[in-house]
Amino acid sequence: MAKELATQLIEQLQFAGVRRIYGIVGDSLNPLVDAVRKTGGASNGGIDWIHVRHEEAAAFAAGAEAQLTGELAVCAGSCGPGNLHLMNGLYDANRTGAPVLAIASHIPSKQIGSGFFQETHPDRIFDECSVYSELVSTAEQAPRVMRSAISHAIGLRGVAVVTLPGDIASLPASAPTPHRRPYTRASLVPAQESVKELADAINRAQKVAIFAGAGVEGAHDEVIALAELVKAPIGHSLRGKDFIQYGNPFDIGMTGLLGYGAAAEGIADAELLILLGTDFPYDQFLPGTRTAQVDRAPEHLGRRTDVEIAVHGDVLPTLQALIPLVEPKNNSRFLDQMLKKHDRLMNKAVGAYTRNADRLVPIHPEYAASLLDEIAAKDAIFTADTGMCNVWTARYINPLGTRRLIGSYLHGSMANALPQAIGVQSAYPDRQVISVSGDGGLSMLLGELITAAAHKLPINVVVFNNSTLGMVKLEMLVDGLADFGVDVPDTNYAAIAAAMGFHAVRVTDPAGIADAYRAAFAYDGPSLVELVTDPNALSIPPKIKGGQVLGFATAMSKIVLNKGAGEAVSMARSNLRNIPRG
Repeated sequence: MAKELATQLIEQLQFAGVRRIYGIVGDSLNPLVDAVRKTGGASNGGIDWIHVRHEEAAAFAAGAEAQLTGELAVCAGSCGPGNLHLMNGLYDANRTGAPVLAIASHIPSKQIGSGFFQETHPDRIFDECSVYSELVSTAEQAPRVMRSAISHAIGLRGVAVVTLPGDIASLPASAPTPHRRPYTRASLVPAQESVKELADAINRAQKVAIFAGAGVEGAHDEVIALAELVKAPIGHSLRGKDFIQYGNPFDIGMTGLLGYGAAAEGIADAELLILLGTDFPYDQFLPGTRTAQVDRAPEHLGRRTDVEIAVHGDVLPTLQALIPLVEPKNNSRFLDQMLKKHDRLMNKAVGAYTRNADRLVPIHPEYAASLLDEIAAKDAIFTADTGMCNVWTARYINPLGTRRLIGSYLHGSMANALPQAIGVQSAYPDRQVISVSGDGGLSMLLGELITAAAHKLPINVVVFNNSTLGMVKLEMLVDGLADFGVDVPDTNYAAIAAAMGFHAVRVTDPAGIADAYRAAFAYDGPSLVELVTDPNALSIPPKIKGGQVLGFATAMSKIVLNKGAGEAVSMARSNLRNIPRG
């Protein structure tokens, strides 16, 4: 009996190292899912089917797995609405550079173009969020398309989409399986003249600062060596935090709306700012300082801020070539000033409110985040919801060089943390995985708690429940708008999780946070700790601008007029602790 095309395509995925596919079964996808069933599951050398509750979660899970492992991960959706639901998570994966393959099953091939039931055109729809998207039209063509999709996803570090009509998937395989040989990813070495130009600029400047992004992965020690040589403070982006903050005596924190410490001032006051492996998008937080940039993607060079010295290459080989050309600097005054300011800000602003907070009700999220950092495993993997959870994890979770912290940092989607945790825990069953979820994000894809319970994934969900969309509230206030439409109904998420089979506890007294964490992390199965936190605790940027102060003040006056002075006073008291102090 001839092999079905669906079986041939699944074998190609097995050869590529795929061990699980995230998705929801359905008519046009059924031949492929049945081929997965026949592999016998990952425990038998085959592929597992991870049944999620929403295809968006499937794409987020695959993206998180691919982002952390660096290997190909797969998600799938049935025709029409099924694969359309993949869209948001695929945008996130593609922007993050995660090698993901999405299988978008399609209506019967003879019906394409007739306005048939559930007809869409996935091969067109996914163009903007992929590096490759192709429609399979024949059984003979299909294995070559699959091979090309795998190669594009892995080679270009992005999303590849294969659109596969269900009737074609059921046909007998009619072409040989193309051979694909694995390879070692090359390092991009910069041009010698570019390195010399950067070295000359560093040697001429008296005050040098470094701003590091995710592109410094694997170059931690070289970045530190350069900073020590030229007495440069090091700021970082949120994605760069994992790879440069730990073991870094020159760390001055992070800039941007989520930032903390002296990074904003440090990069602004330098004579030369060196951007290393970062495509930091918020140009309002980048100064007009003379700037050099190192990046492996040439299209990133100079697109956020004017760059006088552009170096096309990976950070590691660039620094290896650069450091021998750099003259040591003896004057450390600029570095010392920035480090002292950073220490003062961290102790008086970011760190101050984590002390003596064990009796303050409602729970202050900074305190809860600092305890999470203390109690979590030294190699824990954190996924953080977009919004205030990004703020608290950015400011209080220490990467240690052994932990990882990911989120929807380039796409900025709500509801990412829980499905990302599902993907991470599936790939790393023996590591502690913590989803730091906001009540807004958790409620958006709440059904994925069922996915965790059904697959017995021991993920730990920590819910910061402030019954509001905190980041949106802040955005409104700094724009001079009274907060409106941001309230979330008071919901007992612990009770919901318990009903789904989780170990779950709701914490309203800060004295109980530590014990709740320890019990949850020790539980053999999925757990949820719900923290009822201060709804008026908002993120304040590390460097406040006049327009933001005016907007906040204007909003406060509207709140007083519309809701009464009590709410405004409460909000002010809650946020005095976060105002940066010189």
